[in-house]
Amino acid sequence: MALLIAMMLAMLDNMIIGTAMPTIVGELGGAEHLSWVVTAYTLATAASTPIWGKVGDMYGRKGAFLTAIVVFLIGSAFSGIAQDMGQLIGFRAVQGLGAGGLMVGVMAIIGDLIPPRERGKYQGMIAGVMALAMIGGPALGGLITDHLGWRWTFYINLPLGAVALAMVSTVLHLPKKRAAGRIDYLGAALLTVGITSTVLVTTWGGTEYAWGSGRIVGLAVVGVVALAAFLWSQTRAAEPVMPLRIFRNRNFWLMSVIGFVVGFVMFGATLYLPLFQQAVQGASATNSGLLLLPMLLSMMVVSLFAGRATTSTGRYRIFPIVGGALMALGLFLLAQMDTGTSRLTAGVYMAVLGIGMGFLMQITMLVAQNSVAMKDMGVASSTTTLFRTLGGSFGVAIMGALFTGRIQDVMGEQGGSAAAGATEQSAQLDADSLAALPAVVRETYQHAVASGTHTAFLLGSAAALVAFVLALFVKEVPLRGGPGDQGAESAGPSGDAGGAKDGERRAGAVPVGS
Repeated sequence: MALLIAMMLAMLDNMIIGTAMPTIVGELGGAEHLSWVVTAYTLATAASTPIWGKVGDMYGRKGAFLTAIVVFLIGSAFSGIAQDMGQLIGFRAVQGLGAGGLMVGVMAIIGDLIPPRERGKYQGMIAGVMALAMIGGPALGGLITDHLGWRWTFYINLPLGAVALAMVSTVLHLPKKRAAGRIDYLGAALLTVGITSTVLVTTWGGTEYAWGSGRIVGLAVVGVVALAAFLWSQTRAAEPVMPLRIFRNRNFWLMSVIGFVVGFVMFGATLYLPLFQQAVQGASATNSGLLLLPMLLSMMVVSLFAGRATTSTGRYRIFPIVGGALMALGLFLLAQMDTGTSRLTAGVYMAVLGIGMGFLMQITMLVAQNSVAMKDMGVASSTTTLFRTLGGSFGVAIMGALFTGRIQDVMGEQGGSAAAGATEQSAQLDADSLAALPAVVRETYQHAVASGTHTAFLLGSAAALVAFVLALFVKEVPLRGGPGDQGAESAGPSGDAGGAKDGERRAGAVPVGS
């Protein structure tokens, strides 16, 4: 329960804040810096995730996790008392630093406490929390903003965080660690620069700045150089932030790439499906969030099912294969939507996509953790999380570029100068702006949005096919530690039983399946 609350804190925050942003801008001003309220949080989360994982591996998971909760709560409290947009952006970055530790901490602690055979159902619960946050976050944000004020969208984290702190402190018992080596500060700095540059390129490219602008090209060059230098540094560091040896395991690097694709698809779909529903199907902003329920609920239910099935059978290879195939099929079906597609039909297509993602959401983490030694559990969890986060950034950026470009092309080709002028400021019109357009222009715009989603989701379907092909090469390594498994105590990294004594854990065991 403590871990579920902590994960809810990390996942719910951005969902709640999105609804409150118009009110925040109305009070604090600084609308030109609005995107940074989200970007600062995302950047800090992505950049800090690998470092939190390594710190937990070296100095103990519990201390790192408690520190992450405290940092997140400090950022929440100060965000709530921010007096201008600059302060809010800075405090959101502090929140993001803590959020990176919350997400990787939850996954790594589960990896420490729960044997892999049992781990699936717990990670299925985590996927359920993610889906609930996506479903309920926007509505909760609206309620809090309307009845308590926008500052309570941050203050609401404090009582939940206090409960998580108390429970983790009292009921979570993990072995204490103290590594002889030191943190790889050079590697951490290079990775932070590389991740930050990459996320900024995907966030700003095509929106704040043109893809070919000097700033975007410069950031891309800095990112590539920093990441190349990071890889070089990891071959020489005594305690590398991301030990490259973990990528020698086939299952691990396969799950990392598949996780990237899942992030690519999931974040792209949750952003551009509501735009289609609002522009083409006439849904309000609130209703478009609710119309995502077929995808999110099916993802949650299937993730829970896959976790329990893995626990009962010990087998998992079929899930990423089926998940990749259904994800590709669901996106292909969504790409066929046009101005005549009903909400029921769209809901069925979304359910197919949600089922596919449900089979993949937590299985990727489970297999990745099963592929490394116990001493690398935090690094494995953080690396898998990072790949999914980066996949989301690339998905939003690339699908967004195709979506926006296609809208502008169609408006220019079919609508003439009047239509092009109506949408030259943005490819995303809200319901009020859409209603104010002349009927001919509005109809052209709806066709343009349908064409844009067709192009974006076709790209997503192609990416999902890559995940399906990669899943065919996953090797089914038995998950040890199941009920009645007498060898659980001595199974090494994949078989440390949840009830094993702390001193009996063998941190340096050879990974199963190496």
